[in-house]
Amino acid sequence: MELILWRHAEAAEGQPDLGRALTEKGRRQAEHMASYLSGRLPENTRVLVSPALRAQQTAAALTPHFITAPNIGVHATPQTAIAAAGWPMAGGAVLLVGHQPWMGELAALLMTGHADFWSIKKGSVWWFSRREREGDFQTVLRLVIAPDQL
Repeated sequence: MELILWRHAEAAEGQPDLGRALTEKGRRQAEHMASYLSGRLPENTRVLVSPALRAQQTAAALTPHFITAPNIGVHATPQTAIAAAGWPMAGGAVLLVGHQPWMGELAALLMTGHADFWSIKKGSVWWFSRREREGDFQTVLRLVIAPDQL
């Protein structure tokens, strides 16, 4: 299974939190990352997106075909995100477009077995794979990339 975490791009400050839109810089970040991902995502990748406007706009730079998933919203936890994705047994690929702090906590959990606060830069992607080798299941970090690296 492939699990791809994409933190929303830069958004304007303000209230209500769920209505914060991407800034011009955020739009460029989302477009650059979407361009990078579009040729690399596995076919039939499920795209699950937080209901927050900034996450919706980030995902829309990639595809109009995504599922709004309230359980990966601004107050999600690593556990709700794992459940939404079906990690690690669902098979295929899932792209989650969401927020800190749960994304960093989920990355830490996948890499170390313990949720901890890891910072994921706005607009960045962390790509994990689950594989079996000689009867042992392994989580592999395949890619970490920020929009300013493209």
